[in-house]
Amino acid sequence: MSGMNVIVKNHDVNWEILFQNEANSIREILKDELVEIYHIGSTSVPNLKAKPIIDMLPVVKNIENIDKYNDKLAEIGFEGLGEYGLPGRRYFRKGGENRTHQMHMYQFDNKKEIERHLAVPAYLRAHENEMKAYGELKAQLAEKFPTDINGYMDGKDAFVKEVERKAIEWRKVNKDYYHLGMK
Repeated sequence: MSGMNVIVKNHDVNWEILFQNEANSIREILKDELVEIYHIGSTSVPNLKAKPIIDMLPVVKNIENIDKYNDKLAEIGFEGLGEYGLPGRRYFRKGGENRTHQMHMYQFDNKKEIERHLAVPAYLRAHENEMKAYGELKAQLAEKFPTDINGYMDGKDAFVKEVERKAIEWRKVNKDYYHLGMK
């Protein structure tokens, strides 16, 4: 995993299209099991520099049923890795070493994880200075750790945890804003 190239790019408007295309395919496969599917992570925040990997958050009715869809999801390129270290999650990635998409799937009542994933991009959209600071930090780390994803992740960990903490607090006060542009 440490050999993975760490590339941070300026925001690309096509990321939203790449999200929508996969979201449509996933809706077709999961059908009634799917409650909603959100574009999350840095690629969902306009003007934020990001690794060009589309993060997706499908919210489902019953997480236990999802394993039955692994083969169908594999047909459209998503490798299912089960919980992958986070109980209650189903993690899928697409593109192998040159990853293009990843899905963090949760059951609808797993509010804590769903909130966390939705609050951060909403917060960054509303706080331009922090969004820009985060983008610069990521660009610097990608330069410093071009082939060390763990070094890159460790470098942004404290910033991300602090933004996450603020985002969850902010979200409690700004429930209306929170859902805007999140579909």
